[in-house]
Amino acid sequence: MKQFSKTILAAVVAVSVAAPVPAAPAAAAAAGKSVRHTATRFRGVPTFANSTLADIGTFDDPTVRAAAVDGLGRYNGAVVAVDPNTGRILTVVNQKIAFGDGYIPCSTIKPTVALAALEENVITRDTMLRVRGRKYMNLTEALAHSNNEFFEQLGVRMGFDTVSKYARLLGLGELAGYNLPEEHPGSFPMAPPVHGGVARMSSFGEGIQITPLQLVSLAAAFANGGTLYYLQYPRTASDIQAFAPKVKRDLNIAPVLPEIREGMLAAVLYGTGKRSFDNGGDEMPLGKTGTCNDPTSKVGWFVTYADEAHPKIALAVLLRGSSRQVIGPTAAYVAGRIYRRLREQNYFATATAPNDTMKPVTVVDTGNGR
Repeated sequence: MKQFSKTILAAVVAVSVAAPVPAAPAAAAAAGKSVRHTATRFRGVPTFANSTLADIGTFDDPTVRAAAVDGLGRYNGAVVAVDPNTGRILTVVNQKIAFGDGYIPCSTIKPTVALAALEENVITRDTMLRVRGRKYMNLTEALAHSNNEFFEQLGVRMGFDTVSKYARLLGLGELAGYNLPEEHPGSFPMAPPVHGGVARMSSFGEGIQITPLQLVSLAAAFANGGTLYYLQYPRTASDIQAFAPKVKRDLNIAPVLPEIREGMLAAVLYGTGKRSFDNGGDEMPLGKTGTCNDPTSKVGWFVTYADEAHPKIALAVLLRGSSRQVIGPTAAYVAGRIYRRLREQNYFATATAPNDTMKPVTVVDTGNGR
């Protein structure tokens, strides 16, 4: 993995992946630029909004919250940040959306499908599948470029029951948090979706509703080697003082994680998530984008953690709206801004893993997370 990182990084180090924040319509007009209005069926859902309006972040990690608020900027969306070593929620920006019913996961479902295929020996890291004409891809390239045909084939080969088994193992369809009364569990279908069946479910997440909390919980498990923690959100001084990690279940997925991590790293270095890369930092993030529509809006996702060797934070970024800016690569750009702000605040150098007095507690999984 380290050799892979160095080789690819050398090829892209001269390429700038940063870009200016897209101007809101009012800002563009003030600058004398023309504003293009794209007619869509989601015209009632704004791309820009005050996403912190109803938040209470008094006991959030102040450094992480400031970085997340700054990174999201004026976009209509949400950011959830978690310590992957403990399951502690560090901040929730736009708590109304983050704790709500959830949205279609789009292509962020692909790492879950990849894990199922590797565990079931449907593919190995070197398996080449034909995705179009004479074009073939392996898992790394398919994750890097978010190739739909590759993952549709995996879904069909495994079938609905197998894909569902691993998705539920990773926490889809159940509450991710512990004692979070406002959290909703999203939903997972009991049968293949009518539109596209298990193939489209495996490439776009058709029929699934996932929340930012569920997605960041999954990223944390990938980051820490396969421990699925209950997400805890201490919101009083006494809760922070008494905090102890709570293990939901050990996923036993460590042997196949390197293959998935390699694809998520490639996505950041040269694939759909390259706008999350921080040129000025030494931290190597991994991630996966997602872009599609749900019944109410366009949706853009980015799920990520950093750094590659010693992960200290996991993020789920969700964007909603009606414009062409609401895509996974834009959500990746938001994550890149967060990483850059954290690096400037020396966060990665000062954040530490839990000490020996913070022993994880295994909680009997009742399925409701309460």
